Amino acid sequence: MPTEPVLPAQELVEETLRLRPWQMQDAADLFDAVRSSVMSVGRWLPWCRADYSLDDANAWIRHCQDGWSQGEHFAFSIVDRMTGELLGGAGLNQRNRLHCSANLGYWVRQSRHGEGIAARAAALVARFGFEQLGLIRIEIIVLPDNHPSRRVAEKTGAQFEAIARQRLWANGRANDAAVYGLILTDLS
Repeated sequence: MPTEPVLPAQELVEETLRLRPWQMQDAADLFDAVRSSVMSVGRWLPWCRADYSLDDANAWIRHCQDGWSQGEHFAFSIVDRMTGELLGGAGLNQRNRLHCSANLGYWVRQSRHGEGIAARAAALVARFGFEQLGLIRIEIIVLPDNHPSRRVAEKTGAQFEAIARQRLWANGRANDAAVYGLILTDLS
């Protein structure tokens, strides 16, 4: 069976944001962003917790680099183009080559909520998925009461499709989840 060539790491840029694959030198900034966002991001994403460590940040970055080189998941740091501040992360994971689909995830540090960063970053990553990976469908899966993330999905152009029963494993148990579908023509 032929192997897929490794997609070179690349940056995605728009007016105020630069998304780039995670690099080891991002670890301290990632640690800071996560620890300062436990009260908001941590409510929805169990990895964002008060005991998140610099070792956790390093392990995540290594995991992201491995995923990129294997063509399995494509995680980007979100950086403010003017200041260089790490704003959060966005990426495609759970890639399904047979059905040309993947999941899209995103988060933004607490101090920068409400600026439209997640929606702009999600749109950049989705376009990357459609154009560079040949995806035909991207899903955004969130806990039903995560209204900020649901608004981001909608701003990106994703269509709400269902509340899927026991779709997400979070906080040690199965949870229902809101499922959004995004196809290329949905992007605004």
